[in-house]
Amino acid sequence: MKTTYNNLYQLAAKNRGGVAELEAILPRARDAAELAAQPDDRYLSMMTRCVFRAGFVWRVIDNKWPGFEEAFAGFNPLAIAHYSDEKLEQLAQDTRIVRNFTKIVSVRHNATYVLDKQRSHGSFGQFIADWPEDDVVGLWLELKKQGSRLGGNTGPMMLRSMGKDTFLLTKDVCDALVNQGLMKAFSPTSQRDMRLVEKVFADLRQQSGRSLCELSRILACTV
Repeated sequence: MKTTYNNLYQLAAKNRGGVAELEAILPRARDAAELAAQPDDRYLSMMTRCVFRAGFVWRVIDNKWPGFEEAFAGFNPLAIAHYSDEKLEQLAQDTRIVRNFTKIVSVRHNATYVLDKQRSHGSFGQFIADWPEDDVVGLWLELKKQGSRLGGNTGPMMLRSMGKDTFLLTKDVCDALVNQGLMKAFSPTSQRDMRLVEKVFADLRQQSGRSLCELSRILACTV
């Protein structure tokens, strides 16, 4: 028998201790106007935060984040895009931040990326807001190709944190897709498989009326 949204929701609620407990932890997506209204320095800040969190202890990055904000001038994209190589080397010695030079360099690259979207869309936030809801994997691939170190779950996590509606392919979500018979064994890094997963989420959204981010968390809670 095909697994339905109702089956998934009931299992997730049971695992979390009840419907109220499950609903309390579901993320909420922002609408297009809210996405566009967020300043581009906040998008660059969150990009950087997710890049530095990748493969690292999140708590350490979060605790040091006020220092990151100071060291990177509040993540003003125009300022950072013009940082010299010498400035980046100085940041690699700055104890206020995690001194990973390749990740530090990625901030300048991503600042340039943000400026490119400012020129084409008015703001990076507007670019994110305008991206079609039914092609979230396409946005992931755009971030990976045009940004720096935004592949894997880093780009999607940035989107989720800023309120763009997206699912995440965390280990729990991937396990749930297979365990519940929604997907056979698949690779979360395969473009073909990502598109198949996107169709699964589209079907669940049609069944439930839920956002992608809510469905992603519900799936994770079935594990």
